[in-house]
Amino acid sequence: MTTIQILVKFLIMLVPVLISVAYMTLAERKVMGYMQRRKGPNVVGVFGLLQPFADAAKLFAKETVIPVNANRGLFFLAPILTLFLSCIGWAVIPFGEEMVFADINYQVLYIFAVSSLAVYGIVISGWASNSKYAFLGALRSAAQMISYEVSIGLILISVILSVGSLNLVQVVLNQINTWHIVPFLPLFILFFVSSLAETNRPPFDLPEAEAELVSGYNVEYSAMGFAFFFIGEYSNMILMATLSALIFLGGWWSIVSYIGVPQIVIMGLKISAVLFLFIWVRAAFPRYRYDQLMRLGWKCFLPLSLGWVLFVSGILTGTDSLLMITF
Repeated sequence: MTTIQILVKFLIMLVPVLISVAYMTLAERKVMGYMQRRKGPNVVGVFGLLQPFADAAKLFAKETVIPVNANRGLFFLAPILTLFLSCIGWAVIPFGEEMVFADINYQVLYIFAVSSLAVYGIVISGWASNSKYAFLGALRSAAQMISYEVSIGLILISVILSVGSLNLVQVVLNQINTWHIVPFLPLFILFFVSSLAETNRPPFDLPEAEAELVSGYNVEYSAMGFAFFFIGEYSNMILMATLSALIFLGGWWSIVSYIGVPQIVIMGLKISAVLFLFIWVRAAFPRYRYDQLMRLGWKCFLPLSLGWVLFVSGILTGTDSLLMITF
């Protein structure tokens, strides 16, 4: 495969993701509007469908303001790094049995590696801004993301142990008869809440707490710098929803798969259902205090997820031993 073909294939994967990010912002505002008994955006275009493009045009047209004491190189690097990492994570996400950009055997490990690097963009932005509010927001975000990455990793290890593969296609094929949410319902709940914290979504949006930190790590950013952070955050949110659908909800498999419904449609519906939960949580729950957030991660989620790893590995080891004795 030539370089041009690889680039075209990557754009075919990336452009729908960016369009999804744009319309995710509109869906969030509309759904929250109806939950709060108001209409939401409904002026730009029919039913407000052109509102994301109007917002994008506004951000593109704004002037980029650079703080006088900022480190200019790192200040520009941080949003670009955040956007880049949020995009390359999609390279190993399968939307169907043959619909994946890079079908490698260590897809889950690749996603762990990319998600762990996302902290650097946020820390660099807080440091380069030379603002105490941005720096405090960056430290909060880094501590929060690292804390909940541990829980997410242990949760996925429990599922991987039962599947026996780090390949997401194999994880989905393992759910043809029973979705993983049935035996692993507590793990799905832990994974969903950890995803909220990992992506800095309400009620865990402590790094962007407007009341005490103005806007968190991106307080000094405007125009395209702010837009890159915004796109990166929503892209990561959709990525976590996609992982939830792949690992716990059967991926592109469903009862309607047997009557010819396209796999991409089934995946889209499941991802939309998880994203609706993200929006519903934002509209329904108040923000946590920071000490409550860290206590939940280290004193509740970490022991529970570690206990599930030991439980699942014990069951599998015991079953294998029993089979060896029997046969």
